[in-house]
Amino acid sequence: MTHRTTLVTGMSATGKSTVLRALAGLGCDAVDTDEPGPDGAWIETVDGEPLWRLDRIRALLDQPRSQPLVVQGTVANQGALYDRFDAIVLLSAPADVILERLRTRTTNDFGKHADERAQVLRDLAEVEPLLRAGATHEIDATQPLDVVVAAVLTIAVGSDRA
Repeated sequence: MTHRTTLVTGMSATGKSTVLRALAGLGCDAVDTDEPGPDGAWIETVDGEPLWRLDRIRALLDQPRSQPLVVQGTVANQGALYDRFDAIVLLSAPADVILERLRTRTTNDFGKHADERAQVLRDLAEVEPLLRAGATHEIDATQPLDVVVAAVLTIAVGSDRA
């Protein structure tokens, strides 16, 4: 039986990693491409730009599985594999929410410095529209976590009819 593959993407502090952990707890295969994979890093840095190692992501997507696969990541070359995903979910939130989450989160130091926050705002203006254009679904990440997780799970198991 083939199970669906879903990419969860979005700007920093939209809750991608938190949603992914919750989905793993609900039985999904969950892969955070910001973390090392079984064969090393999912991402390589080329000219200062983090990029997926496409061969490793393809191999991941090709593996047989007994439950839905949810991959989390936001990198410049992810669009090269959009055709390999059944769904591409964009988690989005307004700039003020993202900046407050960056300020208060304890799981990641990114966004604590003014230059990083300025980059996040640039990315929100320049990158998020590109992510939105490639997404099959968009979820408002300001909703309660259980609501966001339930929405992504519905998409990941294929019971959405959007």
